[in-house]
Amino acid sequence: MSSADYLLSGALGLALAACSGFRVFVPLLAASIAYRTGFLTPSEGFAWLASWTALGVLATATLAEMLAYYFPVVDNFLDSLTTPASFIAGTLLMTAALPGLDPVLRWGLGALVGGSTAGIIQTGTAVLRAGSTVATGGLGNPVLATAENVLAVVGTVLGLLLPLLVAGLAVVLVVYVLSRLRRWRERRRARTSVSAPSGQT
Repeated sequence: MSSADYLLSGALGLALAACSGFRVFVPLLAASIAYRTGFLTPSEGFAWLASWTALGVLATATLAEMLAYYFPVVDNFLDSLTTPASFIAGTLLMTAALPGLDPVLRWGLGALVGGSTAGIIQTGTAVLRAGSTVATGGLGNPVLATAENVLAVVGTVLGLLLPLLVAGLAVVLVVYVLSRLRRWRERRRARTSVSAPSGQT
């Protein structure tokens, strides 16, 4: 494979991994369909994603996940499960998109790049949903769920068609989420340092 092929494969894996930060199973289902139809070729060891069994299971899981986020309380509970699940999905998607590499290197890049990207984006959406729950009593959460569903589906489709573009947007989004999370933590520390002395008096 040429350098351009590796770049395109890496961009594809990153794009799909980023979308799993919005919905875990949407990009996995899309990858399964792409592998099943021959649109994409999975790397060694991931042929199982093209099976009818995988396609059926992922389709069911995708529908259940997308609908479950519209139920109060359930959506916040799901965030505690999908954060580690998104890391696993991102790792799988990135690794499956990198053919022709040493398995150790593929899995290392899958976890470091794909898993981390998915995990960071999912963490950002979880924090945003928690804020929506507090601010609106959960009434604004369905709007957020709809936005995430749309981003997951549209981002996945564009990721398959324009992987370099979506991968670039994913990098920008990761940097933005990290910066927002850092500011959020700094504000929490500031509130804690201010309230601690008053609580002692």
